[in-house]
Amino acid sequence: MTDAEIQTAAQVSKAWPFEEARKLVKRYPAARPDGGPMLFETGYGPSGLPHIGTFQEVLRTTLVRRAYETLTGGAPTRLVAFSDDMDGLRKVPDNIPNQGLLTAYLGHPLSRIPDPFGQYESFAHHNNAMLRAFLDRFGFDYEFVSSSEIYNSGGFDEALRGVLRNFDAIMDVMLPTLREERRKTYSPVLPISPSTLQVLQVPVTVVDAEAGIIRFHDLGQDIEHCIFGGHAKLQWKVDWAMRWVALGVDYEMCGKDLTDSVRESGKISDILGRRRPEGLIYELFLDEKGEKISKSKGNGLTIDEWLTYGSEESLGFYIYREPKSAKQLHVGVVPRAVDEYWQFREKLAEQPVEQQLGNPVWHLLRTNSPGSPAQAGASVSSARPHEAPACAGELLPPGAGDKLPVTYGLLLNLVGVLGSGATREQVWSYLGNYVSDATPEAHPELDVLVTSALAYNRDFVAPTLQRRKPEANEALALAALDEELASTSDDATAEEIQTIVYEIGKDPHYQFESLRDWFKALYETLLGSSAGPRMGSFVALYGVTNTRKLIAEALD
Repeated sequence: MTDAEIQTAAQVSKAWPFEEARKLVKRYPAARPDGGPMLFETGYGPSGLPHIGTFQEVLRTTLVRRAYETLTGGAPTRLVAFSDDMDGLRKVPDNIPNQGLLTAYLGHPLSRIPDPFGQYESFAHHNNAMLRAFLDRFGFDYEFVSSSEIYNSGGFDEALRGVLRNFDAIMDVMLPTLREERRKTYSPVLPISPSTLQVLQVPVTVVDAEAGIIRFHDLGQDIEHCIFGGHAKLQWKVDWAMRWVALGVDYEMCGKDLTDSVRESGKISDILGRRRPEGLIYELFLDEKGEKISKSKGNGLTIDEWLTYGSEESLGFYIYREPKSAKQLHVGVVPRAVDEYWQFREKLAEQPVEQQLGNPVWHLLRTNSPGSPAQAGASVSSARPHEAPACAGELLPPGAGDKLPVTYGLLLNLVGVLGSGATREQVWSYLGNYVSDATPEAHPELDVLVTSALAYNRDFVAPTLQRRKPEANEALALAALDEELASTSDDATAEEIQTIVYEIGKDPHYQFESLRDWFKALYETLLGSSAGPRMGSFVALYGVTNTRKLIAEALD
């Protein structure tokens, strides 16, 4: 493979990051008129702590950024993580200390409120630091930008002047979207009261657009006030558009709940003289019942919970897939995501270039690697680096073609049988039956999953595990399996054991309507679950002697 071959394949790839990246190539067929890098943006409201939605937006935007670089042979790009920390505090979050302190500052800009944790200059500075630590944890390449710093420094003054010049046109966009009562008090500009220092939601009149002077009513007085230098901010949709114009944003995605905002902010951006950014509107996550996830309800899955029961790579893989489709986000989806990630990773080295570009792992392994395809290679994960197989071509990222020696599903079954008191060392002792050089040092990715499987079993499997008594025909089949295993050596291969299991299930003497019924009986009577692994693999891992003990317990 060469860069040229990858670029050619990328031009027609149906992988969604390339489809998004081609929008930018169409936007600027040669380059940006100002010669600058293509600017990608993600936004963040610092009234709360970063969460899995923050991760998904930065990751997906980064995937498009890397796809654009691949498509263009390494054209320069920037990613801005923008914090809207000039926003007024609307309510006090439930999960912070010193809530009485914040109550006294309701309505004040977040960057001008004391830090309730007592660690930073302001509440916004605290949450901004948490955001940056969160993004740094996953190795994202980004530039942090604070709204309050730009407002206060005058960096937005020229864009604010444009808002005042086009005040009536912006009102014509916004007023039809508002309820009648709200129209009476709406203004695109939110002055900061010189008396109370709160962000005010009051009607304003433009006095002098060039000088930034507006008039409004505050505490019984008419006040003329300059909005430059951090003395005002803009309403959300107007602010979003102004930011696109002032920063020169070319690409920004958002959730489906902001569809109306995209439309209206896009109209305002056009009025202010810059074409709205390209972007993807993605679907939102749902809980296990198919209901919208709400932070106040606590019905979702946090990023720390995912990383307790799965891996960084699997989280990235789950977020990559089908962004325009609503997906359930709960602990039950984690094991499958882990195993599917590794299935795609193993296939990558053997795929032709067209299929590689459609493989989620091809994109994920390049997440934190800027430049052309030949420069790509790092993973979003903090796992150890790998070397690409020599036969796979120098443009394959490190880690392509790696195979996890034991599936996560099989690990969970092993830990489930070992019981809630199983230890990491105990699991590795069993892995020695199945994996060559079975040590955590030789297989660090597997070691991560051993720890995850122990936690998953402790919290979700062990409390509900229940093995049922076999039916009469199932008992006969289990006895036959035990007899066959009695003459099978402990070093028999998984395939040899699987053949034995198959032959018993197909024997009409045991009256199974299908092999599926036989395997279901094995899972429910031996493992205590309705689904499970290839039994040949499980027996090879758990050991023939130990499996015979399970059968004896089931028949007792």
